[in-house]
Amino acid sequence: MWGRTLCTLNSTTNKFTCLTGDCGSSQIECLGGNAKIPATLAEFTLNGSNGMDFYDVSLVDGYNLPMQVVPRDGSSGNCSSTGCLVDLNDSCPDELKVVESNGVVACRSACDAFGSPEYCCSGEYGNPNTCKPSSYSIFFKSACPRAYSYAFDDATSTFTCVAVNYDVTFCPFASNSK
Repeated sequence: MWGRTLCTLNSTTNKFTCLTGDCGSSQIECLGGNAKIPATLAEFTLNGSNGMDFYDVSLVDGYNLPMQVVPRDGSSGNCSSTGCLVDLNDSCPDELKVVESNGVVACRSACDAFGSPEYCCSGEYGNPNTCKPSSYSIFFKSACPRAYSYAFDDATSTFTCVAVNYDVTFCPFASNSK
């Protein structure tokens, strides 16, 4: 799940597009498409191992807006809220900034920006022993300590819960608090 920003409906073509998080459907509904990165993602595996839900907020594919996930009515597990509650666009490293006419609209991942295996955790870096945090993933982790910052950031970023409902909030606060 992700949020889209800076969306418009072209009155001539009747196509709906967004500068960040667009899903390519040309409609308000995404119809099962994927987010155009960079995008902040809420990821869920419901009723997984031992009946637990696994959830996280991921910045692995970059960042476009603050997001929070809060489990409600959880019965067991680490039913903690998670997310990235700050606006990272202005503080994003220059080489990762996505700049449009209205300013910085998103922050790319190092993998997307540079495409190299050490940033993408691919090839010889495709396992937790060789893929380590980069200065870029550390930037994301410092600002959003409970969010996924790189491919193998499981220990501090994946939460489990047996929950009935989850509240996903886009732009939850108008502050710079973590």
